[in-house]
Amino acid sequence: MFSYHTPHRFLKKIKPLLGQVLTKGFTSLKTTKQTKPINYIRQKTNKSRTQKSSTKKNDNNPEPKIYSREKITKIYNILKYSTWDSAQEQLDNLPTKWDSYTVTQVLKTHPPMEKAWLFFNWASTRKKFKHDQYTYTTMCDIFGEANRISSMMYVFSRMKDEKVKIDVVTYTSIMHWLSNGGDFDGAVNLWEEMKAKGCRPTVVSYTAYMKILFGREKVNEAADVYKEMLESGVKPNCYTYTVLMEYLASSGKFDEALEIFDKMQEAGVQPDKATCNILIEISCKTGETRARTKILEYMKDNFFVLRYPIYQKALEAFKIAGESDMLLRQVNRHFSAEENSNDEPEKYNLDNDFDLENSLVLNLLNKRSLVGVDSLLSDMAEMGVRLESGVVSKVIEVNSACQRQNGALLAYEYSVKLGINIERTAYLALIGLFVRINSFPKVVEIFEKIAMQGFFLGTHLNSTLIYRLGCGEEATSAAKVFDLLPEKERSCAEYTALIGAYFSSGNADMALETFDVMKKAGVKVVLGTYCVLLAGLEKCGKAREMDYYRKEKKRLENGRCSINVSMEETICNLLFAR
Repeated sequence: MFSYHTPHRFLKKIKPLLGQVLTKGFTSLKTTKQTKPINYIRQKTNKSRTQKSSTKKNDNNPEPKIYSREKITKIYNILKYSTWDSAQEQLDNLPTKWDSYTVTQVLKTHPPMEKAWLFFNWASTRKKFKHDQYTYTTMCDIFGEANRISSMMYVFSRMKDEKVKIDVVTYTSIMHWLSNGGDFDGAVNLWEEMKAKGCRPTVVSYTAYMKILFGREKVNEAADVYKEMLESGVKPNCYTYTVLMEYLASSGKFDEALEIFDKMQEAGVQPDKATCNILIEISCKTGETRARTKILEYMKDNFFVLRYPIYQKALEAFKIAGESDMLLRQVNRHFSAEENSNDEPEKYNLDNDFDLENSLVLNLLNKRSLVGVDSLLSDMAEMGVRLESGVVSKVIEVNSACQRQNGALLAYEYSVKLGINIERTAYLALIGLFVRINSFPKVVEIFEKIAMQGFFLGTHLNSTLIYRLGCGEEATSAAKVFDLLPEKERSCAEYTALIGAYFSSGNADMALETFDVMKKAGVKVVLGTYCVLLAGLEKCGKAREMDYYRKEKKRLENGRCSINVSMEETICNLLFAR
């Protein structure tokens, strides 16, 4: 079970790399809502007939009841759309009781800053009204958010001069804005002043101060503050854990961050939507696919979604990693639907020479009615109706682009059943789709179809595919793809990729055997091949072989000449040389 009294368990792992996390945490809790006056219910009394009759007369013309929200909105519109002279005249004529709650709520609507300040001073001239910590703190927030630090400190000094009570909310808010404005020493001094005045820090105060210290790489001081918080009986909240996790994740310590992610749930604190967005964004920058997947699974279970800019970053990160983004799209179905509806679909020409079936399928593709295409293909497969190769290829390409695995597979199986040879681009789309979802047996099957039709991907795609299969610990599939290549297509890049695939699967003997076959076949060994060979031998702990091939690599580097280097050798070095 996670204990609140073991702070160094996490803080000893923290390194200084913190970004901004808790802005919303400050703004949401920086002012305390003033309690509204209690409306007492009068007891019913017996009325005489004359009283009842007079009451009925008054009920015929009741005075309109103005709710607080309507009143605040009306004052905000006056301040926003009128000059100050006109606004002041209208405010004077309002039948409003000017109390602390009303003035605070008006300031929180964020009228223009200059008019907010004029209104603040105008309110102090009202009879029986006096500014308190709520109105002062709100005015300080307005100046702090606009980065008018000197104006904020002037209001704070007036607050002290008038001996207005300064509570922990006011100190925390001003400390936050001072730090944001670059005055770190001022924020630290204010923290000390708050404690000296006897204001007991809250969890928001502790978290805000820890964030300030992390931002200035004061890790030990932040650890002391966290320990002090726990010893004082204040329990960390979601914002506190978010600060710790963001700091660890930004430092490259995602395992430790995920440990906190699990332990905080055991302690009864659930990560919120903001926490998940922050961690996903960092994982996109650092390329942590495993951590990103785990957080997305948590978001799916708890019905959280990503902000659109972070969703786009996650899409790009999955694409770069060559991983399937199916889980990301399941978590953010609304974005996927918008993308499909907003994308301008490619229009396919309805050739007059096409028969009715081909024209119908192309028409459904134009309308992006892919479910209708699936239904139509199923019926055509049962009845043995053949479509043109180009039409089936288009169906496969569109389904693959939309990440519709079942639709693409249905069209492919339709083509196999009826003996339709699809185009090379459709085969490439299928290979890309099934590699992303780690369906490697299907990749080998499709590659076999390509080889039977005499299509080949080229050195770059061949070697990339073989190496990718090896990274998925599918060395057998990688070997099958290699064996399907004709002799003229087996260059140094393909051999090197197969060697790397065997090493990735932990089969060092087969990797060395493949290297021997490569040399016996007369294929030139290049720098990229030696790099893969040495890395694999080091991983498998074969020190003797490593020393031998390291010498061969140095011999190759010393006698290396850039003249008459083939395209295949260049591709091999670009892919595998380090």
